[in-house]
Amino acid sequence: MENSNEEHKSLNFIEQIIEEDLAGGFSANQLKFRFPPEPNGYLHIGHAKAFCLNFGLGEKYNAPVNLRFDDTNPSKEEQEFVDNIKYDLAWMGFKWAEECYSSDYFQQLYDWAVLMIKKGKAYVDSQSSEDMAKQKGTPTTTGTNSPFRDRMVEENLDLFNRMKQGKFKEGEHVLRAKIDMAHTNMLMRDPIMYRVMHKHHHRTGNDWCVYPMYDWTHGESDYIEQISHSLCSLEFKAHRELYDWFLDQVYDKKQIRPKQREFSRLNLNYTVMSKRKLMQLVEENMVNGWDDPRMPTISGLRRRGYTPAAIRDFIDKAGVSKRDQMIDVALLESCIRTDLNKSTYRMMAVLHPLKLVITNYLEGKTELVSAENNPEDESAGHREIIFSKEIFIEKDDFLEECPNKIFKLGIGKEVRLKNGYIIKGEEAIKDANGNVVEVRCTYDEKSKSGSGTEESKRKVQGTLHWVSASHNITAQVNVYNRLFTVEAPDSDKEVDFKTLINKDSLSVLKDCKMELALKDAKPSERYQFQRIGYFCVDKDSTTECLIFNRTVTLKEGW
Repeated sequence: MENSNEEHKSLNFIEQIIEEDLAGGFSANQLKFRFPPEPNGYLHIGHAKAFCLNFGLGEKYNAPVNLRFDDTNPSKEEQEFVDNIKYDLAWMGFKWAEECYSSDYFQQLYDWAVLMIKKGKAYVDSQSSEDMAKQKGTPTTTGTNSPFRDRMVEENLDLFNRMKQGKFKEGEHVLRAKIDMAHTNMLMRDPIMYRVMHKHHHRTGNDWCVYPMYDWTHGESDYIEQISHSLCSLEFKAHRELYDWFLDQVYDKKQIRPKQREFSRLNLNYTVMSKRKLMQLVEENMVNGWDDPRMPTISGLRRRGYTPAAIRDFIDKAGVSKRDQMIDVALLESCIRTDLNKSTYRMMAVLHPLKLVITNYLEGKTELVSAENNPEDESAGHREIIFSKEIFIEKDDFLEECPNKIFKLGIGKEVRLKNGYIIKGEEAIKDANGNVVEVRCTYDEKSKSGSGTEESKRKVQGTLHWVSASHNITAQVNVYNRLFTVEAPDSDKEVDFKTLINKDSLSVLKDCKMELALKDAKPSERYQFQRIGYFCVDKDSTTECLIFNRTVTLKEGW
């Protein structure tokens, strides 16, 4: 019995609800879930909580999960968004039972609305939206009835039919449910069910001139598809009463009655989650499209080098709660570091090259040094890297007067070149402005890593990565940082969130030097550049111009 209690406590509250339903007589083969995105933008990390929850429940209970597009607003929805949502979900590894659209049910929803008019449960209102808003009342004052609330059934049917036929302009008439204008829940004060819209729909074309509102469509679509548990974010909690009222108008006790339950949204600091605001960033060219690696979209994260496993791990760690939460982006970065640490090859790349000449190394000589591809994976094996007299190191790895506690190369100071030799700084060559343009050093020829000599075991302060100056490729590296300078860029409604964009969120480095093993790198491949971070080959890369996007640094340090 104790084990049963322990297991119950380890379930999230949504799973507890399902377990209680199953214990109360609900059949496991009646379980069915859905993920219902509106195709008016790309999926982002906030949506990941919803689709991981729904598809995760499907996997846990071996239950079907529908992908249903809430396509009831043709002014904002496009096929491009439908296609991208499907691609993102498939990339995440999720399979849906049926691909559905709210537009599949337009005729059924219309027919049910007609029945509600006949039962006196709905009416056509011909007021302006401003007048309707005034009559709604406030949370502390009751609303007042529309002057059209008591229209005869026949007149309502005629007007609604002519709305459907496109006889009226947008805003002339709406269909409202007749509930209670004094209800304590303002959503129950005769909510709008249909509005006139003369817009081309991406699936139904110009077949319809009236489009159902979300609250009318949502629950009825769940009912049509026989969804058992309709899981929504917390802002829809107040809508649950209306959801149930609409279901009451069509519910047949022989059918499954969907149950709406709510969970908290996921918010990530240093970004925005509003699709409207993300759309602004795209349309005003403040980012390079929906899949810009600085965007919180699934497409942007994929292009930046994130993996489905890391995203699912992040969602799992964030948890399912009843209160909205602001998650530190450091948790997401930690998840991708953990995943890439296990899977990526270690490569050497120098992003800010400084030439280093080993003066006592034989002119024209080259040799091979051995390097592990991934110390976390023995099966990854080794590769050989060309070592030569002239190499590149990072500019920041040289400090002319370098204290012992600083692990850099300095004049008179020794460091080890990774997988290579111990070198000692001898001279800094400077340009007319005093900038160091070349470093000359000597090496200990008996200190080669792995050679087994006493000198090779000698300890020095600092190990530097490097690339042969005559055996390398030149590539572009895009270094990404936070898109915004503040943790909650949309928290202050009086401040335009676009003014808070981090001007240093992207640095483009065009003269990076990399070892030859990277010359055949393909788009989407991921690597660890040693001592720097994790990087992904950008989709715009070519054999002539390789482009790498920084996924994340090796350690949190922004």
